[in-house]
Amino acid sequence: MSDFVDGFWSLYVAGITLLSVIACAVLLTMQHQKRAPGQAVGTTGHQWDEDLAEYNNPLPKWWMWLFWITIVFGLVYFALYPGLGTFKGMLGWTSTGQYQAEQAKADATYGPVFKKYAAMDIEAIAKDPQAKAMGERMFLTYCSQCHGSDARGAKGFPNLADNDWLWGGEPQAILTTILEGRTGMMPPMGAAVGGPEGVKEVANYVLSLSGAAHDAKLAEAGKAKFAACAACHGPEAKGNPALGAPNLTDKVWLHGGTLAAISEQIDKGRTNVMPAHKEFLGPERSRLIAAYVWGLSQPPAGAK
Repeated sequence: MSDFVDGFWSLYVAGITLLSVIACAVLLTMQHQKRAPGQAVGTTGHQWDEDLAEYNNPLPKWWMWLFWITIVFGLVYFALYPGLGTFKGMLGWTSTGQYQAEQAKADATYGPVFKKYAAMDIEAIAKDPQAKAMGERMFLTYCSQCHGSDARGAKGFPNLADNDWLWGGEPQAILTTILEGRTGMMPPMGAAVGGPEGVKEVANYVLSLSGAAHDAKLAEAGKAKFAACAACHGPEAKGNPALGAPNLTDKVWLHGGTLAAISEQIDKGRTNVMPAHKEFLGPERSRLIAAYVWGLSQPPAGAK
């Protein structure tokens, strides 16, 4: 793209733009021809169905005036705003400047509110009705596309409303996930567990851990082969939040809990990415969202 940033291309774009506007004006002038009184109306030479002809009448005046107004508006716009190559316009307006002005206005209005909550613990923020409402609105804006408006997730996207966590459910862990993002990788283990038959055996063993329907004989054979998986999931398959390795003994499945789904994950592996929001949301807004998310998994006040 470096070939298109020199002065020639700026003049080229500006010239083409102005010539297009001038051409429209010339075309309108050519079409604005009055007939002499009593002069017969000619045709354009186009004729259909033997006697259906197109007459060469001038455009209606109201229509012509609309075109002229459009041309004048365009010229005024090009004089005031950027539109002719690198010419910045007499007003000096830019989309970046407008964005920065709106950001500054928003910071002046909401900055004190965010600073108030930045000094509070996440647990305390979660109990504040105003903070909870703000966190919910931001969650719906920035997070619901993946985790759903009710935060219960979908296949491949964790449920944030239960108390099952891949990277830990403590307030600070949730905040770190939002700010820094996470990358969870399950490597392909098909070869490590002995090929297709070993995959089937380990998959049945994993199903047995949560009490799901399984083949007991295959599960027994897969128990020893599960040692290849214990480095991440632990010898008891309870998972490891430091690695994002899930607990395999509950009935919570991110990519499906059927024999086919589990076998596919063992054989081919998985990679999930939670993008970092530090630069986009900043620490103060992220803190409000973290408080809202943490509160979703907590029992209601007064519940036993």
